[in-house]
Amino acid sequence: MKVLILAAGRGTRISRYLSGKPKCTVDIGGGQCLIEYTIDLLHSRGIQDIGIVLGYEAQVIREVWQIREYPFFYNPFTSDKQHCVCMVCEGVLMGDDLLIMNGDVYLEEKLLDRILAQGRSPVMFADESRRETADYKFFYEDGILKKYGKELTGDDVTGEYIGIGRFSAAFMPEFICRMEEMIDRQEHGVWWENVVYSMTGQQPVYVEDVSGHFWAEVDYIEDYERILEHRGVEKIVR
Repeated sequence: MKVLILAAGRGTRISRYLSGKPKCTVDIGGGQCLIEYTIDLLHSRGIQDIGIVLGYEAQVIREVWQIREYPFFYNPFTSDKQHCVCMVCEGVLMGDDLLIMNGDVYLEEKLLDRILAQGRSPVMFADESRRETADYKFFYEDGILKKYGKELTGDDVTGEYIGIGRFSAAFMPEFICRMEEMIDRQEHGVWWENVVYSMTGQQPVYVEDVSGHFWAEVDYIEDYERILEHRGVEKIVR
């Protein structure tokens, strides 16, 4: 298993609370920032092949990892969300199953175990317990993705996407091919997940419900505070 962590985003919705630092470097207590916790957790499960895509305030994350050796990939184009992922996946992270996750996602240990045990591909992960408060929403039936987007409402929402996808080595060439096609069409202003979503009409894109496990994506200050509460840490910002 290889892991690609996407840590290039600006985090505009929470940045004023973080003094301009990348979301993945927020202090979550215990002497760790979020991305340190994530990588230590991956290591505890025997995963060593980890790549990190940098962009906004890249030097801050580099300083966090100055004593560790991981491949960093820099994406200087804030409007081009795909291209660096394409180059990394094609040139470095092929040949094994791949987990792609957003760098601002916190997940508890049991949730990572659940994700790593998933055998289907391609599979995205969602939380049905968060359907009423969901940010990015999925609608799926029998574990297969049908609709997706922030604009979904009512019965068209089954769960909230948690910012993580798992893909088999056999699937990756198709992923790369589809991404390159989108780039050739100048579709740069979309997220990597849109490559997977574009396949829903041709093949099953699976969704695994992970409700019952703790996770949070640091988009708002309330998300950050949920992490601190889960870890028994007093509020650090406000």
